[in-house]
Amino acid sequence: MTVMQTPPADSATTTTPADICSAPPRRHPRPDGQDRYTISEVVAFTGLTAHTLRWYERIGLMPHVDRSHTGQRRYTNRDLDWLDFVTKLRLTGMPVADMVRYAELVREGDGTYPERRRLLESTRRDVLARIAELHDTLGVLDRKISFYSAEPVTP
Repeated sequence: MTVMQTPPADSATTTTPADICSAPPRRHPRPDGQDRYTISEVVAFTGLTAHTLRWYERIGLMPHVDRSHTGQRRYTNRDLDWLDFVTKLRLTGMPVADMVRYAELVREGDGTYPERRRLLESTRRDVLARIAELHDTLGVLDRKISFYSAEPVTP
């Protein structure tokens, strides 16, 4: 399956198993029936900058963006779903090189499932370690807040 073949979120209701790359994507405020968006519309939908979108294209994270006859980028709903997934990967702290590698694997097809899984499992382990570290940090903060919330001792 290639990035272009990633089914839209609406296809989750079909009985055919599909790798949509994430939990059901957050619905973007997309007009009904529309499947072509300018870069400025995608900026509004995703919160990413136009610079970031162009950079993703340059580094191979989104090499399939269609163009109009005048050369203007035309993003699809699949592109928006992919960007949602990439944004989630960025939040995990996954290195950009690993995200690009994942995108390459997706484009190479179904035979790359084991390597994709290994990449995602490694990222998951990193996320779990960060969550544990954050829980520990939260405990420290809670103790300090509790200390400062205590009634002052009068002599």
